[in-house]
Amino acid sequence: MPTIIFCEDPLNRHQPDDIYQAEATAAQDTGFDYALIDLEALVHEHHPTKATRRVPQTTEETIALYRGWMLKPGDYARLYDVLLQKGIRLINNPVAYQHCHYFPESYDIIKHKTPRSVWLPIDESFEVSSIMPLLKPFGNNSIIVKDYVKSQKHYWYEACFIPNASDLEAVHKTVTRFLELQGSDLNEGLIFREYVELEPLTAHSKSDLPLTKEFRVFVFNGTPLAVTEYWEEGDYQGNTPPLAAFAKEMHAIRSTFYTMDIAKHQNGEWLIIELGDGQVAGLPERIDPHMFYHKLAEMVL
Repeated sequence: MPTIIFCEDPLNRHQPDDIYQAEATAAQDTGFDYALIDLEALVHEHHPTKATRRVPQTTEETIALYRGWMLKPGDYARLYDVLLQKGIRLINNPVAYQHCHYFPESYDIIKHKTPRSVWLPIDESFEVSSIMPLLKPFGNNSIIVKDYVKSQKHYWYEACFIPNASDLEAVHKTVTRFLELQGSDLNEGLIFREYVELEPLTAHSKSDLPLTKEFRVFVFNGTPLAVTEYWEEGDYQGNTPPLAAFAKEMHAIRSTFYTMDIAKHQNGEWLIIELGDGQVAGLPERIDPHMFYHKLAEMVL
């Protein structure tokens, strides 16, 4: 069985971070061993050896899955390399991690089943006005803005949704606010995506974000491992996505373990919203951790 690598609790270094405690219990109950890493040492101190000091050396190579907070590709590569020195190989190599973690990396594979998207990297010379030529294909249609990994969807009306892609003032205001909120957590650059009308679910009880009937699919070796409703709020009315319609894309993605988020357009078409590395994708509230790890065990054995 692969080893599961969790982040340790910063207040108790000998147990998993509280948010992953239920997963750790489920993994152990299913027969997985787990080890803990120090996220602070890895991400903020850039000290991967210190971060993995409590991970035991193995006598023969062992496969492992990281289940923890999102890592920038450089941090993931450092973790991958230092674990390899201990005889532990993470299930996705750094190239595979970035392939699903950074949206542009896999866009060509899913572009026929996902909303139209454009992007640009950001450096010190970036000016918001430079965005407008990139947005011409959208005309006067609505768009959303995010970085290569995350959006500020819970600030929907001030830092995510742009009603008119040709409105320089609205673009400037929304992008500026988005960049303020992201700060040093900005991932590489900006992505602008066509806004599409998805089947509505409800409004988020705290942020008023308009929720849609979205599903998260965990995929292992091109095969769905688990599928669940993405949001904990709202009535999905028993809807489930037609996974067979995405089989071609699932097999084409260059990753062993990843997530595919899927939602239904109001015209009835099912779309891919985004991909993510399976090791850093959260388990939605509606999925039972024990069921998830039992399914994972079946896949890896």
